[in-house]
Amino acid sequence: MTTKRLIVIGGDAAGMSAASQARKRVPADRLEIVAFERGDHGSYSACGIPYWIGGQVSARDDLIVRTPEAFRKNQDIDLRVRSEVVAIDLDHRSVSVRSDSGGYDLGFDQLMIATGATPVSPPWADVDFGGVFGVQTLDDGDRLASWLTPQVRRAVVIGGGYIGVEMAEAMINRGLDVTLLERSAQPMSTVDPDMGTLVRDAMAGLGIDVRTGVTVTGLTGADGRVTGVTTESGEIPADVVVLGLGVRPNTLLARSAGIAVGDHGGILTDLRMRVPGHEDVWAAGDCVETRQLITGGLVHLPLGTHANKQGRVAGINIGGGYATFPGAIGTAVTKVCELEVARTGLREREAASAGFDYVTATVESTSRAGYFPGAEPMHIKLIAERRTGRLLGAQIVGRSEAAKRIDALAVALWSGMTVEEMTALDLGYAPPFAPVWDPVLIAARKAAEAVHAADA
Repeated sequence: MTTKRLIVIGGDAAGMSAASQARKRVPADRLEIVAFERGDHGSYSACGIPYWIGGQVSARDDLIVRTPEAFRKNQDIDLRVRSEVVAIDLDHRSVSVRSDSGGYDLGFDQLMIATGATPVSPPWADVDFGGVFGVQTLDDGDRLASWLTPQVRRAVVIGGGYIGVEMAEAMINRGLDVTLLERSAQPMSTVDPDMGTLVRDAMAGLGIDVRTGVTVTGLTGADGRVTGVTTESGEIPADVVVLGLGVRPNTLLARSAGIAVGDHGGILTDLRMRVPGHEDVWAAGDCVETRQLITGGLVHLPLGTHANKQGRVAGINIGGGYATFPGAIGTAVTKVCELEVARTGLREREAASAGFDYVTATVESTSRAGYFPGAEPMHIKLIAERRTGRLLGAQIVGRSEAAKRIDALAVALWSGMTVEEMTALDLGYAPPFAPVWDPVLIAARKAAEAVHAADA
């Protein structure tokens, strides 16, 4: 029997999930699996980098899930690091590789594209001095960690999204003076502005100098090191600058090969993660576009949860099984020190853009019974369709034990529940864990009242 070859481009979450699932179904004598990773490491937790930088994770290697040696020894998967695929030839079914030992071409029978995403980096960030970092890969984290000597005291984080707020926390935990710059009116644009105001106020209370409505125009440096960030309102001194301006799908390689991308720049796939028009080409992770289950439209959701699920689906199908990835609703959580932020589903502007008529309800409650030690405040906001009462979105901003309550809301949203139905949810109660009326139930009750009032 002829041995086939699967080539995987990208050695992290989506790529190695696909490789592992394919190997479970097809032995090495029938399927050779070769994975290429341009960085120094494969299969690691990129989401854990801010927590390693901030000292909450003690060692960099704790983030590495599996080494190339372990993949070769335990799964017969040839993961080649410091090896970059620079071209895909779909007609000849081969890829061109550039590595430390030189360049070469390698043919494939099946191709898995998992090239991830690249950080947004404006032209003004292209400077010839050190101290300016994006944080996307473990190699990026290595470079940033090496820069953070005791002489580095002032950090400026540009961008108030997930990476920005997580890196602001990391810098605070290292004892630096931290300024966070955000062009929008509030940080965390993944939640609505009223909830973003809560995030801003809480971050300021943690000692972070949060400046919103700020446009960065350049960086300054001297003696090979960054010295400041220039804005329309003046210069802010800096010994280190971290870019948290978001990411975009890394699809240059795919587009150069003639593979179609969507409006958000991500590769288009079917439900099985196959690239339409290319029977043996698959894609998953941060480089693809994902179906938003509430609106039915395509979005870019660069999260490790989706990357692992999509990679698993692709690998099952590559291995001869059958699996689909139906889409996502956009559930995400993050934290800044003790502040927790969570969301699922649609924000107000997304609901309006999709054509929904909706109502909102926001409540303030506590994580535990008010009399129990350690009870912390939290705000929950629900967005519901006006006439049907169907839950469209939810957001949480609070302290300890707040963010993971989003999971109950995500399940309700996924299941198509109305806020009226949610008021009867049988959620767990004991004073150390929740008030007798859980904040989720209080929010659902208030949202149901808003739906009834709107229809009155």
